[in-house]
Amino acid sequence: MFDIGWSELVVIGVVALIAIGPKELPGVLRMIGQWVGKARRMAADFQGQFNEAMREAEMADIKKSFDDISAASRDLHPTKLLASLEEHAREREEEERSAQTTTAAPASEPPSVESAAAPVEGQAPALMKQTPDAPPTAPESKAS
Repeated sequence: MFDIGWSELVVIGVVALIAIGPKELPGVLRMIGQWVGKARRMAADFQGQFNEAMREAEMADIKKSFDDISAASRDLHPTKLLASLEEHAREREEEERSAQTTTAAPASEPPSVESAAAPVEGQAPALMKQTPDAPPTAPESKAS
């Protein structure tokens, strides 16, 4: 972390022995150890709270995704899907029935002139029914 080697630690220890004195040095080292322990506990506590917050955020995202997927799966449930298809089929049939009733002419009205003059399906027009009086002959070729 601080990249301190053994030689630097020996120098720090000698300076501390001279500055503090041999009588108070064990108490000072004990106090420094307690401070380092408190700092480590605080760092571990902070890291634990941070990790817990991250897990909660991930769980919230996972729960939201799960809720979205379960809502989508409820919409695709076979019985609901079948009911939806049946409803659309009924609507289509009703539309076809209403279209047939509106396009069919009432029986009380006489047919119009245009519909009477138009050829009926399945019947050929009068010109197509006529047969020629004489059979067709092949054109004469001129031989010279």
